[in-house]
Amino acid sequence: MNWEDECYLLSKRKFRENANIINVFSQSKGKVTGLVHGGNSRKIRNYLQLSNKLFIIHNSKNENKLGYFKTELIKPVSPLYFSDKERSSALISLCSILNFLLPESQPNKIIYKSYEEFINSIHLSNWIVLYIFFELKLIKVLGYDPNLDSFKSTTSSSEIKKIKIDTFIYEVPEFLILRQIPENLSNRLIKKSLYFTRNIIQNKFFTPNNLPFPKSRILLESYFN
Repeated sequence: MNWEDECYLLSKRKFRENANIINVFSQSKGKVTGLVHGGNSRKIRNYLQLSNKLFIIHNSKNENKLGYFKTELIKPVSPLYFSDKERSSALISLCSILNFLLPESQPNKIIYKSYEEFINSIHLSNWIVLYIFFELKLIKVLGYDPNLDSFKSTTSSSEIKKIKIDTFIYEVPEFLILRQIPENLSNRLIKKSLYFTRNIIQNKFFTPNNLPFPKSRILLESYFN
């Protein structure tokens, strides 16, 4: 089974002396696992960084065996933010969440497009708000809609609203319900927003499937005290 596509690197791990097993997020194939020979060489290692955009050529004898990737760098992403702990943490967090939750070999062009839009906007000053809205969209596309619109009619002057979704009580910043970003968004509201989306993701996807929640995602919240 041979194909080629653009993709984003979600994870990598060393395999034997000079190879890597990587997971990529491809627009046409979804999440795919493959082996990169020479992945620990200086040339390839330097660009096999999480969230970097790659061009891959995939070869495998059949669908039930691990395929082989030939890789080329299209666009560096994570190296641009090595000195930015907040953005680096966000990139690692998204890669980890997608790597855990995306099904193998099932394309999802909606998530791919949204992820790429976020990657292309992470340099903006409001990047963390875009991150939060990406997580909300991801939750919905993966099959669970918290239906925040239904709480618009009960909004109040409070910045934080307690709402019940299924059997859980959540504290939700009102701007997420109204989808109106305040001019001066405080770290408190950012952290509350991150905490809300994290709880939804944990309660609906990670906990029921006994998956470990990414530490990088929890670390991201700690930067907004």
